[in-house]
Amino acid sequence: MRGVRFKYRKPSLERYFNDFNLMRRKIGNDLARGAKKRHDQLRAAANFSIYLDTGLGKPHPLYENLQGCYGISISGNIRLVVKPDVESLDPQSLKECDVVIIEGVMDYHGQKHEWLIP
Repeated sequence: MRGVRFKYRKPSLERYFNDFNLMRRKIGNDLARGAKKRHDQLRAAANFSIYLDTGLGKPHPLYENLQGCYGISISGNIRLVVKPDVESLDPQSLKECDVVIIEGVMDYHGQKHEWLIP
């Protein structure tokens, strides 16, 4: 069984997710470990729907300028932001979704949305 595959919004994101030491220098050891853990959990799922069903990281749909994306908790206010590579977010499309676009790591503080790894 093949797991979820990744695309990255920008080449710099791929560098961070493929080089733990680089990510650790950018956002610190604890957040980097959390981001890598969620990334690995996504990769282990057969499709995005199965990952959602696990509840790991409390995945939740995002709105406004992040419509179509999901936030996955890394810690308190920090989220891994991903976007299923599908035309529609209906349940059947998510079951068929085996590619997720990594948008980055974001800090949520009320109305503030700051990219830590854009």
